[in-house]
Amino acid sequence: MIEMFRKILSGVAVFLIVMMPVPGFGEETSMQPDEMMRRTTTEVIELLKLKKPEYTADKNKLFAMVDDQLLPYFDFRKMSQLVLGPNWRSANEKQRADFVEEFKQLLVRTYAVAMLNYTDQVMVFLPYTGKPTDKSVVVKAYLKQGSGSPNIPISARFYNGKNGWKVIDVTIEGISMVTNYRNVYNQTIQDEGLDQLIKSIATSNRDATSSKKT
Repeated sequence: MIEMFRKILSGVAVFLIVMMPVPGFGEETSMQPDEMMRRTTTEVIELLKLKKPEYTADKNKLFAMVDDQLLPYFDFRKMSQLVLGPNWRSANEKQRADFVEEFKQLLVRTYAVAMLNYTDQVMVFLPYTGKPTDKSVVVKAYLKQGSGSPNIPISARFYNGKNGWKVIDVTIEGISMVTNYRNVYNQTIQDEGLDQLIKSIATSNRDATSSKKT
């Protein structure tokens, strides 16, 4: 199931990234999630268009861009808590911290490489129904495909915590990233334990880091 989700991400996850707030816009704390997404999409897409060959040739630059401009606006600890579910409550703080770090790196690699698949598709936003007093909202949109291909529904869930609005889940074609990983990881934890899951993700991250240097 994770591989299926990654295949979907490889085609459209770029839009889930470019819709995140970048420095400057994110500082306007009164701005609602839909405004943040709309306002930043054009600027980041232009950056991707301008530097796509550079990012393709050197993944380190691509990852650095994601680290600098996008990661601060995801709540990876909250996402990790949702992914692990009951296993989060039974984990000790070291296990939690290790999982958050490795899961973050996994998502960075998946999303960053997916950005290189951008081919001028158009993102269309649906009417926003969230209220300023909400703690959690969903911003809905769809990716308008060319050549008569069906539109791809996409949504991002934001949570308004002590550090402002942060993304805690994304859904593509009805597949929730959090739910997807939770289902797979829960089975691994049952079979092998949380420490082994963390070790497996860490190994995958290290292998990916080594391969991109060759």
